[in-house]
Amino acid sequence: MTKKWLVGALALSVVSLGACGGNESNGGSEEGSGSGGNEEATTIKVANYFAGDHPQNVALEEKFKTIVEEESGGSLEVEIYPDSQLGAEEEFYEGVRNGTIEMGIPGMIMQSSVEKLGVPEWPFLFEDYEHVQTVLNGEIGDELTADLEETHGVKALSWSANGFRMFSSNKTLEGMEDFDGLRLRMPNIPNYIELGDNLGANVSPLAISEVFTGLEQGVIDAQDNPIATVRASAWYEVQSDILESRHMFSPNMYVINSDFWDGLSEKEQQIVAEASKESAAYEFELMEESYETDKEYLQEEGLNFTEPSDEFRQEMQAATDPMYEEFYKEYDWAEDLVQRIRDAAE
Repeated sequence: MTKKWLVGALALSVVSLGACGGNESNGGSEEGSGSGGNEEATTIKVANYFAGDHPQNVALEEKFKTIVEEESGGSLEVEIYPDSQLGAEEEFYEGVRNGTIEMGIPGMIMQSSVEKLGVPEWPFLFEDYEHVQTVLNGEIGDELTADLEETHGVKALSWSANGFRMFSSNKTLEGMEDFDGLRLRMPNIPNYIELGDNLGANVSPLAISEVFTGLEQGVIDAQDNPIATVRASAWYEVQSDILESRHMFSPNMYVINSDFWDGLSEKEQQIVAEASKESAAYEFELMEESYETDKEYLQEEGLNFTEPSDEFRQEMQAATDPMYEEFYKEYDWAEDLVQRIRDAAE
């Protein structure tokens, strides 16, 4: 009896010490840590289509990952997958929707079923980065994302910037006549295609992965993207000119799978939400600051930049006015929303 009692007591002592040791190694069982005493950290995979040195991924590394891991005390770990490593935009966004990927930073790929998310990419709507941030980080931005979670099962965390889109081409664009017959690659999104058609170009909705080859082989003459993308994708090797048209602003959005979000503790949710906002704000700053650096780099690579005259810009805007007439007919909320966005620039 004595030996049995002694063995039992020793066993209980070992279990007790093991439990205490586990708590000490994890810094105690802090309320809201979300990982418990001995559980492994929760991994947040973040997918996007930008190159690793693009401001999107710089901000993710320097802000989002750092803040989340430090503030969570190790209960959350962040893995960043740039450059379409987890699939192209449609694929990784679907992964976020079905929960195989926790987070992503897509463009407005969801606008086909959440119509208001297409509004930020309507032509000649924003004046500058300050105007964009005032709108997207305020009540209007919340209004644009209001239906996203119910429709797609993803939660919007913050807005970030792809940038102001410009036309890069194999010839100088100085007037509306230069769009005539121009074989222009645009994303396969109705608003983009209609914009190119209204300007007088022959639009080819190629995948972005086909743009370099298309330009190199003469299948297309031009494309539209922020110049940070022109630099990162090395399209300057197969083009000669950039028109600083700023004809459209393209946002991106930090989104997270709703079920995954609901499984986080309240403290972890707060950490992820705040880190997303801080990271996105930093990315906006980097994008705006990088413009002159990117422009200088591209000029050194031989690209000619053209600032459109006031007359040319007004003609481009006039060519897109019929798009707004269609928007107003299709959506009963559109005219009021557009007016509020434009008023925010004043």
